[in-house]
Amino acid sequence: MNSRVKLLGHPLHPMLIVYPLGLLSTAVIFDLIYKWVNNAVFPVVSYWMITAGLIGGLLAAVIGFTEWLAVPNNSRAKSIGLYHGLGNLVIVLLFAGSWWLRTGAANNAPSTVAFILSLLGFALALVTGWLGGELVYRLGVGVDHGANVNAPNSLSGKEASTTGGRRHSGRTTTR
Repeated sequence: MNSRVKLLGHPLHPMLIVYPLGLLSTAVIFDLIYKWVNNAVFPVVSYWMITAGLIGGLLAAVIGFTEWLAVPNNSRAKSIGLYHGLGNLVIVLLFAGSWWLRTGAANNAPSTVAFILSLLGFALALVTGWLGGELVYRLGVGVDHGANVNAPNSLSGKEASTTGGRRHSGRTTTR
């Protein structure tokens, strides 16, 4: 199933999710380091990583929802996409709760509850990330029709199935 929202010929949603995923995950790592070394810089950085991660997550969610609407109804991909999207909404809510609890605290240090909310969001991200991989790699959501190892460059304007040749015995031949 071809992606509906693209940038320079590539699906936009997978480009956007790396930022919130990386920022929110690194915020948890910085919280762990803070708990270990008790350096007041780490929770401040973690707080701002969560802030940026929430903004990026909301943007990725809008694009992801747009893509999900195009998935055929009554398909396995539609139900997996629903779990993926709802799980990611829960992740954003967990980190938003953690962010809110840190706001106004000395050095934005996480309370125990704020830290647990972040850890739960981090753990759930592993599950929803796997579901996203299932959508793309197993079910082909967001993959060009006819994609193959000899597909033309996405900027060429040609369909992925247009290779300029056909595969035969491991070599490309022209017609």
